[in-house]
Amino acid sequence: MKNPDSSSLNYERVYQPSDTLLQKPNIILVICESFSMYKSSMSGNPLNTTPYFNELCKQGLFFDRCFSPAFGTARGVWATVTGLPDVEEISTASRNPAAVNQHTLINAFKGYEHYYFLGGNPTWANIQGLLSNNISGLKMYSQPDFKAQKIDVWGVSDKNLLLESAGILAKETKPFFAIIQTADNHRPYTIPEEDLSQFQKKVVSDSLLEKFGFESNAEYNAFRYTDFCFEQFMTRASQMPYYKNTLFVFIGDHGIRGNARGVLPPAYTSEGLTAEHVPLLYFFPGFIPPKRIHEVCSQLDLLPTLAGILHQPYRYSGLGRNMFDSTDDRNRDPYAFIIDHDLKTIGVVSDSFYFWHNLRSGMEKLVSILDNSTGNITNYPVKREKMKDLTLGLYETSRYLLLHNQKKN
Repeated sequence: MKNPDSSSLNYERVYQPSDTLLQKPNIILVICESFSMYKSSMSGNPLNTTPYFNELCKQGLFFDRCFSPAFGTARGVWATVTGLPDVEEISTASRNPAAVNQHTLINAFKGYEHYYFLGGNPTWANIQGLLSNNISGLKMYSQPDFKAQKIDVWGVSDKNLLLESAGILAKETKPFFAIIQTADNHRPYTIPEEDLSQFQKKVVSDSLLEKFGFESNAEYNAFRYTDFCFEQFMTRASQMPYYKNTLFVFIGDHGIRGNARGVLPPAYTSEGLTAEHVPLLYFFPGFIPPKRIHEVCSQLDLLPTLAGILHQPYRYSGLGRNMFDSTDDRNRDPYAFIIDHDLKTIGVVSDSFYFWHNLRSGMEKLVSILDNSTGNITNYPVKREKMKDLTLGLYETSRYLLLHNQKKN
């Protein structure tokens, strides 16, 4: 905050880059269903579920310690689009009629056409209302708009969703910002018969599945099918005229709570961080140099960072940050806020620790996310107090901004 004022509580910041791009790149943001980091090849998981996406990450700007603020698809879409954690306790923020008016940085991209693609029905959790009410001129495509047939309750397959979306965008003559939301990496883990000639299911022993974070071969193969779909999509997109001028962004909507001890430090499993730990990739060959970044970041940071990468001016009152803005103090000491609605905890992750506070009991815990130590909170009093203050501050600020982050002209 450049001009903090406790009476007006104005959280608006203005970002003005020193220069702007001569050409407006297209943007395709893929929100990936249940794309849990520890289950992927990028974590070093020996089951190697995502070999294609792993190679893609080596060619782009990849953040391997990104966290969604909460578990759940509706909450993940909310955080990505608004830059605010969903701190609603009973339902979801997207279902709150008083919170339907939200500012989003997507509208900062002036002169762009806006698209949203979903293989199923967008009325769930009022996501259709959230997006259509706040993204200017949004063109929304859902299951009836695709040529492919519905395969299960989630609509058309992710492969067909991605391929048809790539083709629809090829007809656009203006710069575009498109969101594509996948769904197949979710029960009932449907893999279409039409893909079984190219995609071969595998069988892994129960002991290996348990050791490396999977409950069943169905879940394991669905995760692998996600990778297959991404490969099909990027291959098709590379044949389109917009490809060389397009920034592709991939992020998980949330993770999955489960056993990550085979690939990550114990705290990810014991403290449930697997439910929020997701991959984040910015892929724009020739424009963004490849780099793997270990710094902690948040789903909230996706849009401000994207705008910074593309030298896009913006006004913003969410809680995300441009991860490459050297004037932001948090870039020198980054944190990610997490609210666990199941456990009733709020907390923050730093590069070394996770602190959480239980909203019901008041119990608190500080734990290392780097090694096997579960720290007694008296061991790091300064760190503990700083992370506690930040946790409570971000939580209360998020509650306030839920109804005070209205659209800006």
